[in-house]
Amino acid sequence: MAEVRRRLNFRGRVQGVGFRYKAKYLAKSMGLTGWVRNEMDGTVTLEIQGRPQLVDKLLQGLNHDSFIEIDWVDGKDIPVEEEEKSFKVLM
Repeated sequence: MAEVRRRLNFRGRVQGVGFRYKAKYLAKSMGLTGWVRNEMDGTVTLEIQGRPQLVDKLLQGLNHDSFIEIDWVDGKDIPVEEEEKSFKVLM
């Protein structure tokens, strides 16, 4: 199955609760690539790439955490980055 890449912006209780590191753990455990970073407005941006069902599984994992509270997600599909090989937490 072809890979997808999604850029997602999360609002809610998503900063200071381990969101970025949970995303990194889930992405690495599923073989997904991309990055995640906190934004100045209190949101978190995530770019995630891989098989669609694994991307969906990562999003479910983020939504089922006792500290993270996602109120709203905005996202879109973007072009796949063929050369990307890892997942990073950006500062």
